Amino acid sequence: MTHSIQSSPVLRTPAASAEAAAAYFAARLAFHTDASDVHTALESARADFVVVDSRARRAWDQGHIPGAVHLPTAEIPRLAGELLDPAVPVVVYCWGPGCDGATKAAYALASAGYQVKEMLGGVEYWVREGFAVQTADGREQLPADRLTAPVGADDCGC
Repeated sequence: MTHSIQSSPVLRTPAASAEAAAAYFAARLAFHTDASDVHTALESARADFVVVDSRARRAWDQGHIPGAVHLPTAEIPRLAGELLDPAVPVVVYCWGPGCDGATKAAYALASAGYQVKEMLGGVEYWVREGFAVQTADGREQLPADRLTAPVGADDCGC
C-alpha cells in the first residue's frame, strides 16, 4: 500500500526559487515602506522624502502625520507641481490596509513623473504603532497597540 503525502495548504502552490523570491522582495521594497521606518526617518531628521496624505480634507483634519503634505488623490494632476519637488521621492498614505487610496495616489504621482513609495498600513498603522498625529485641534498621541507594535521600544527591530 502506497501513501501519498499531501502538501500543506501553504505549499500546495510551491514556493518560488530563492532567486525569484529575492527579485520579488527587492521589487516590493522598492514600492513600499512602513510606518515605523517613516517615523524613524522623520524623527531622526533623515527624511530624504516627503510624506503625502492623499485623503480628503475632513480626514486630514481628523488626524494626519505631522509634517505631511495634504494632496488628495483627485487634486494630484492640478496641484502636485505646486506642492512637490519632482526631485524628491514621495511616500504616500491613506486610511489603512483596507483602502487602496494610497495605491491610487501613488499611481497618479508615478504617472506624473514622481518617484513614489506607498506606506503600508496607512494612518491606521501609524496610530496603532503609537505615533502622534496632527489634528485640527492640535497634536494627539494614543498608546501603541500591543498586538501590532512593541510597547516601550523605539522600533520593531525588523
